[in-house]
Amino acid sequence: MNILILHTASDMYGASKILLNVIQILKKDDYSVTVVLSENGPLVNEIQKLGVEVKIIRLGILRRKYFNLTGLLNRINVSFKAWKLLKNLIGEKKPDIIYSNTTGVIIGAFLARTNSIKHIWHVHEIITKPAIFTRIIGYLLNNYSNTVIVVSEAVKKHWENTVETHKISRVYNGIDIAPFANKSSLIRAELGIPEDAVLIGMIGRVNHWKGQDYFLEIAKILHTEFPLLHFLLAGDALPGNENLVDKLNERIQSSEFSKNIFNIGYREDIVNILNGLDIFISPSTQPDPFPTVILEAMSAAKPVVATNHGGAPEMIKDGESGLIIPIRNATLAAKKISLLVENQSLRTKMGNKAMERVTELFSYEAFERAILKELKK
Repeated sequence: MNILILHTASDMYGASKILLNVIQILKKDDYSVTVVLSENGPLVNEIQKLGVEVKIIRLGILRRKYFNLTGLLNRINVSFKAWKLLKNLIGEKKPDIIYSNTTGVIIGAFLARTNSIKHIWHVHEIITKPAIFTRIIGYLLNNYSNTVIVVSEAVKKHWENTVETHKISRVYNGIDIAPFANKSSLIRAELGIPEDAVLIGMIGRVNHWKGQDYFLEIAKILHTEFPLLHFLLAGDALPGNENLVDKLNERIQSSEFSKNIFNIGYREDIVNILNGLDIFISPSTQPDPFPTVILEAMSAAKPVVATNHGGAPEMIKDGESGLIIPIRNATLAAKKISLLVENQSLRTKMGNKAMERVTELFSYEAFERAILKELKK
């Protein structure tokens, strides 16, 4: 069976990592796979290592920065050019399925309808603003898809308002925990962080809702109580948000404990970073559908602290494998986190429970079975 996959980016963050897992599953099950990405990047090399062909075609990906007249005209122009190239590719590859990964890829829905090809849309997002865009995406999901795969119950609940329930299938992301068997880390030595210091970190693309500012608010309060604490942020800017990185760095440099905060930008050595942390925080200020990095932190046996929305409450069990903190209440969040800072044995206990939970509920094997089931409907 031939499958054509369309994806937004070539980074190695959440949705791209899950796509890479999907491609591995398809190859293992003898699918013939072709992947179209909008740009070059580290994901290209990882896909090619699997022996899968990658085409670079600008797909007219919708991002927040294009929500204006000039931006929309730009997207129409780019999509028109992509249409011609993709039509030729469909004629050459003759796919049985078009698989659109994330709601940013809209062109696949129209291509599938025009060419009478089965369309699967893998939705990783909860979109609330702008409302008109939410309604448009909901309409397309409902009317231009055979199956809508959602990554969590939170995402399912959100899109059930516009998509017929029978079309939606919840498939939790799965993760291969094998790379986390090696518990060594060089990140403290690299940054000059003492081995006995408690290190709290977050990993995520810098945008308006991932919570880097909230992380710093919490850090400021915690530092007042625990002056020897160290903090680490990793991740580059989501395209169109580069100015936020500059603002973030300015805020760090002007803080009274700047020597204890490290913003290391984009990194590929995620296992190395997570192994060096004592506590992992996912401080998103808007619903994060199902953050893969939380699964990674759980696989590294780290207690996870996450804001109370999106998929996080489905991923960690509050008070057992991690902590759920409020959104935009740094004082209360810091108070809860301080329990972990003070108690190493509690950190170890929660981290071990987190690893048990990810192994039981979010395994790669369960993900593989579920994905193949959806493709073969």
